[in-house]
Amino acid sequence: MDFDLQWLLLGLPIAFALGWIGSRFDLRQWKREQKSSPKAYYKGLNLLLNEQQDKAIDAFIEAVQGDPDTTELHFALGNLFRRRGEVERAVRVHQHLIQRADLSASERERARNALAQDYLKAGLFDRAEEAYRALEGTPFDTEARLALLQLHERSRDWRAAADDAARLESAGAGSFASRIAHHWCELALEADARGDAAAGVAALARARETAPASPRPWVESGQQHAKAGQHAEALAAWTELQQRHPGSFVLVAADFAKAARSAGQANTALALLQAMHDRQPSIDLMRAIDTLDTDPGGTGRRHARFLERQPTLSAAAAVLRDAPDANPGVIAAVENAAKPLQRYRCAACGFEAQHYFWQCPGCLSWDSYPPQRVEET
Repeated sequence: MDFDLQWLLLGLPIAFALGWIGSRFDLRQWKREQKSSPKAYYKGLNLLLNEQQDKAIDAFIEAVQGDPDTTELHFALGNLFRRRGEVERAVRVHQHLIQRADLSASERERARNALAQDYLKAGLFDRAEEAYRALEGTPFDTEARLALLQLHERSRDWRAAADDAARLESAGAGSFASRIAHHWCELALEADARGDAAAGVAALARARETAPASPRPWVESGQQHAKAGQHAEALAAWTELQQRHPGSFVLVAADFAKAARSAGQANTALALLQAMHDRQPSIDLMRAIDTLDTDPGGTGRRHARFLERQPTLSAAAAVLRDAPDANPGVIAAVENAAKPLQRYRCAACGFEAQHYFWQCPGCLSWDSYPPQRVEET
């Protein structure tokens, strides 16, 4: 068959023209997509920066509808839903991402991590635990283990929490000795509550072994002995606390004085308390000393010196109570004014409480309460 060169000459311009038209069509479509999707996306970011979350969600939904294959938009939308408390919608977004066949392994793990956070936010602890366990061995392993630790602490599963903290420490995520000691102390309290004294003693021994410098195991060891009527053993534990962590001794100063009186060691305890009070005045130390030193003249002079060194409302109330001609109404007014200042305050979130907490009820931080009361800090 003869090939006519005229057809070739005619076909080349036609093919070139069709290719040019096609490229122009694709270019225009691409430009339209780039104009529509980023516009909605940047609009959503701008609204989010201006703290207009409702409008930002609408903008991101518009962007997702314009470009349903963009994973970043889905992640942004899901996180916004979770922050807004619309957890069900966040779960649907992240579940949709996980079910996508074209999603890469890293993005799928990221979506699973976001889904676990959704479940945790919703209070679905069982599902959150299952989702976080599925992330073990992934780049989110440490983050997942930390989340599991917090989850088990919130659900008061202290043995599981201790195991989580030990694994994190073994993996090089930091030191968790003090936190593990708290877990064992909580297990000791649970054992005492159910009447298993042996288990309580063993748990506190484990806590002291895990974190010898942590004050709580020594505090609760003394309380455990005092409750059992073993006053000499209680004094030994609290004396060890005073040597290892003198700042926390004020938490047990009153109990220390009672145990010393029961054990016949009032004079030795009084000397220790007075020496500590001279170095660092404290309302708790002063009250403990008052229970051992009943001399009215000595008590009045001690209160007056305390007011000079620490001019607080509590000290002023103590001095007023010593005065024989003090107005009872004035004493009551000063005592009422002092009560809010006698609380403990969390250094992490500012939550105030009448009683001392090892874990803040507000932010769940450990060891965030200084042992000094608000008026003493």
